[in-house]
Amino acid sequence: MATLAPSAVAVDRVKPKVVAPAPEPVQPREQNREAAEVPVNKWFVAVAVALGALLEVIDTSIVNVALTQMQASLGATLSQVGWVVTSYGIANVIILPLSAWLGERFGKKRYFLFSLIGFTAASALCGMSNSLTMLIVARILQGLTGGGLMAKAQAILFETFPKHEQAMAQGFFGAIVIAGPAIGPTLGGYIVTNIDWRWIFFINLPVGMVGVAAVIAALPKDPPKGLKKPVDWLAIGLLAIGIGAFQTFLEEGNADDWFESPFITALAITAAVGMVWFVVRTLASDAPVVQLRVLRYRSLWSGSILSVAVGMALYGGLFAIPIFAQSILGFTSQQTGMLLLPGALASAFAMPIAAKVNQRVSDPRRVLVGGALVLAFALYLLTPLNPQTTASDFFWPLIVRSFGTIFMFLPLQLAALAPVPKKDVSAATGLFNLTRQLGGSVGVALLTTLLDKRTAFHTAVLSEKLVSTDPSVLTRVHILTQAMLAKGFDTLSAKAAAAKMLAGIVRQQAACMSFGDTFWATLALILGGLPLVFLLGKPEKGAAPIDVGGH
Repeated sequence: MATLAPSAVAVDRVKPKVVAPAPEPVQPREQNREAAEVPVNKWFVAVAVALGALLEVIDTSIVNVALTQMQASLGATLSQVGWVVTSYGIANVIILPLSAWLGERFGKKRYFLFSLIGFTAASALCGMSNSLTMLIVARILQGLTGGGLMAKAQAILFETFPKHEQAMAQGFFGAIVIAGPAIGPTLGGYIVTNIDWRWIFFINLPVGMVGVAAVIAALPKDPPKGLKKPVDWLAIGLLAIGIGAFQTFLEEGNADDWFESPFITALAITAAVGMVWFVVRTLASDAPVVQLRVLRYRSLWSGSILSVAVGMALYGGLFAIPIFAQSILGFTSQQTGMLLLPGALASAFAMPIAAKVNQRVSDPRRVLVGGALVLAFALYLLTPLNPQTTASDFFWPLIVRSFGTIFMFLPLQLAALAPVPKKDVSAATGLFNLTRQLGGSVGVALLTTLLDKRTAFHTAVLSEKLVSTDPSVLTRVHILTQAMLAKGFDTLSAKAAAAKMLAGIVRQQAACMSFGDTFWATLALILGGLPLVFLLGKPEKGAAPIDVGGH
């Protein structure tokens, strides 16, 4: 026994030196660090970052209803004033993939605070603009700083809330992302109709200042940064050129008849060369500004493709409905905004429900498929549009559409990002958010082109059916002619006016049919993308939604 004791003591002395220290830095210190970073009032943090994100999301659509007033005030053509929207979109998509790198380099609180202050200041410049050039420059600044607000707000939320509350945090943030594009036209329509277009920007100032104060008070300080790696300025330039040219190509392509225009062709070539060069340089870099290698995960690339479809359905649908309401039904900006408001409120109502459902369902892919089918049904309800359509005819289709979008939006993020290892989640979320944004741009571009092409097609088909020997055509012409005669027209002028009115009726009917075609196309896109669901990852049972902010 005496000889065994020293050996036991020797073994005990060896173990602490070799084995015991290994687990020490992993769990206790990690847990302590996480506990130290979690603020006491997490909902204060949530409200603070949500204010910034809400400003950015609303500003993506609030300007659309004010373009006519801006055109008259600044003495610009309609194509020129369109750059007020285009410039913002270009700047926004350029900054999104860089947000992860910027947050890591400068700290998430510093970067978010800088973005919020910059966005508020740019809003003031927009409202004070006395020329189109000044307004476009200010909108570019808005887009560059706004992209940081969207990307970092979500990241901060998921770092603030404990794991078991992350689904509710995602529901809170998701309501902003989904409802914002619909709230924008409602708010913008009211302001433009009753006040002045400049106040769609000035209204950001008090909200922005409150947000700045809340962020300073609520968010914890950023930890000290280590040695910073050199910046790959060439890669950043290539990214800006490539994505900027691609976004401009999408925004302006239809107006310039796509590849019939040398300018659009040059943009396409520039986008292709810039992006290919960027990808090659980034993959060869030891310190890339965008981590492209995360696309090797099957759930991420397949989820990103589906995210494009969701972006097209979300922004494309919201693009078509206001145009139909104003061009066919003769709605004002304010009436159009009120038309979209119930859907926005339904989105906010549906988000916490979807969050709870995703917590209870082990496989979010089931919820995703259900949401896609609901969304497809809502699009089907919107297909039979006609000149007699009223605001009440939009009510339930837009409510159903909101629920379908929400129940597709949340589980898609979970299924796409949950299988990605923790070390790659930050980069993966930035790229995932970019696909949704680009999906909206692609959707609007494609649907605009489809709308024009199908209108021309239906006009030609309907005109061919208006043969002069058709009794129904003759009856319609006679009725219209008699109506013109009753208004004091002579016989010749009455017949000419009747023919002109009949042609207008044909164009209106053709336009209604083409709007229906855009909804059919979006429906087909949603259903056609469903097979990709089988490529998405299945998280462990009880897993909560993870950070999708791209920090």
